[in-house]
Amino acid sequence: MQKSLKTIFGSYHGLDEKSVEFLTQALERSNLPGFDYLEFKQSLLALGEMNIDEATAIKSAFATASTVGLTKDKLIKTAEHYKGVLNAEKSQFDAALQKQMQQKVQGKLEEVDKLRKQIDDYRLKIQQLQEKITSSQAIIDQADEHIRQSKEKIEQTRENFENTWQSIQNQINQDVDNINRYL
Repeated sequence: MQKSLKTIFGSYHGLDEKSVEFLTQALERSNLPGFDYLEFKQSLLALGEMNIDEATAIKSAFATASTVGLTKDKLIKTAEHYKGVLNAEKSQFDAALQKQMQQKVQGKLEEVDKLRKQIDDYRLKIQQLQEKITSSQAIIDQADEHIRQSKEKIEQTRENFENTWQSIQNQINQDVDNINRYL
């Protein structure tokens, strides 16, 4: 081929360079032998570079190509062949794209969903632990009050005992003193 297919099909502005490269390579790999649509397209490009209008360029390229056996029917059939090549590439691309979507997008969505559920589980566990902490703190608070009351009661009992003991001791001591004094 005289001019690369990339030059022929990729000269339009705004086309993705990588996609043009990929698709034109597929066309080159599937190039049919002889003069067909691709060679016709190259002829049109060459005539277009000479500023020949489109209708004249198509008629002139076809007239030249017909001398090597190209017919309108063969030209259209080979153009359809290349469209089929492009459609097959698109199907493969779509399948690869779908696989990438599954791996990189759907997989991430599933991972995010799993993490959200895990966070919800953690929040529930935190809530349950908070409830246990509150319950345990209430028991501690009640126990502290109970301990204080028990301690006060024990202290009061000790104090009462000490007073009673001292009073009885004093009475006995007084009696002993009185016995010694009067007897």
